[in-house]
Amino acid sequence: MTMTETALPQREATLPQRMGELALPGALVGALAGCFAAILAVLGGQTPSWAAITTVTLAVPLAILGAGYSLLLATGLFRPGVFAPAGLYWFIGFPLARLVHELGAHSILAGQLGMPKDPLAFLAFQALVSLGFAIGFLWLHERVMPRWLLRVYEHNSRAWNVLAHYLQLAEQIQEQRDRKQTRSRRGKERSLRERVAERQGGHG
Repeated sequence: MTMTETALPQREATLPQRMGELALPGALVGALAGCFAAILAVLGGQTPSWAAITTVTLAVPLAILGAGYSLLLATGLFRPGVFAPAGLYWFIGFPLARLVHELGAHSILAGQLGMPKDPLAFLAFQALVSLGFAIGFLWLHERVMPRWLLRVYEHNSRAWNVLAHYLQLAEQIQEQRDRKQTRSRRGKERSLRERVAERQGGHG
C-alpha cells in the first residue's frame, strides 16, 4: 500500500478518543510485557497470588509508559523505525517502572512501603536491562502500531499523520531491498559472463 492509495480521513473523532486510540498500542505492548512477570514468577516457584500481584504492579507502569511512547510517536517527537529515542526513553522509564513494581508489590505483600536495599545499584542494573527491553518493545510496537493505525486513521487525523510516516518508511525499505536485489543480480550476471569468457578463452 502506498500513501497515494490511502484515503484521507473523512470525519474526526473527539480529542480524548484520538489520544486514546494513539496510546492504545503502546499500552497493550507494555501491559503484555508486564504479564511475562507472572510467567517468570510461576516458573520461579512463587504462589499464584504473588504472581498476580507482581504482574499488576509491573504491568500498570509499563502500560502507562508504553502509552506515553505511542503518544510521543504521534506528536512527531519520535519517528518510526528509529531506535535511539526509544532506547533513551526506556533507559529512564524502565528503571522507574521496576522501582514502582518493587514498591507496589512490597506494600501489598508486606503492608508497608519498602525500598530496595541499594536503590542506586538497583536502578543502575535496571538501566542496563532496559536496553534489551527497549529492543523487544520497539520490535513488537512496530508491528502492532501500523496495523492499528490502518483501523482508525479514517476518523483520526493524527493517526493518519503517523501512518504516513510508516508508509514512507516501508517504501524506503522496499526501495533499498529492490536496489540490493538489483546489485546482487547484476553481480551474478557479471560473474557468469566472466566464467563463460574464461571457458571460451581456454578452448581457444
